[in-house]
Amino acid sequence: MSDPSEQKSEQSESGPEKGLSSDRSQKIKVLPGPGNTPQVPKGSYELRVLQSLRRIIRAVEIHSKKLAQNHKITGPQLGCLSAVHDSGPLTTTKLAQAVYLSPSTIVGIIDRLEEKGLVIRQRDSKDRRQVQICLTENGERLVKSTPSSLQDTLADALKCLPELEQVSITLALEKVVDLMEARKIEASPVLETGPLTSPFPPGSTPAAKS
Repeated sequence: MSDPSEQKSEQSESGPEKGLSSDRSQKIKVLPGPGNTPQVPKGSYELRVLQSLRRIIRAVEIHSKKLAQNHKITGPQLGCLSAVHDSGPLTTTKLAQAVYLSPSTIVGIIDRLEEKGLVIRQRDSKDRRQVQICLTENGERLVKSTPSSLQDTLADALKCLPELEQVSITLALEKVVDLMEARKIEASPVLETGPLTSPFPPGSTPAAKS
């Protein structure tokens, strides 16, 4: 038969451990929804940054898939169509400058848009050496029927913020880029997760051609 003092000692040792375990379980809150992802503690700044980056990536992916499914087009393609719609016929060089993409990338995007019957290449009537990108009727119709891109929505929202807040957000994101050692990666100011010249975003299913 064990000594009562030993039993008391064992109870006192196990008691705090159970209490500590209970306290820890109470601190971990679970958010409702698919997967029951545990809530990130407010003090875990590194996890909050990672979670925010993940949400941004997912938002871009979801928006890109909706564009592909509903309008059979990608974000960069829509950006080029909108630029031509707003400015009128543009040369490849002028279009590249308008949407901040390289001329080689623009050529690939225009090829895709031409295949879809949304743009045509035309010789300039005043200078036959110049080839301009023009919208077709289908291209005009698509631009008017498609909602603003996620990129334009974000840009408009940022412009409404005080300049100091715009600077703070810009510097914070650029600091994250440096922390990830990604400063040397070439990138255009375009919200797209896949190749910019791809006909459809990753994970989407292109519709069969009629």
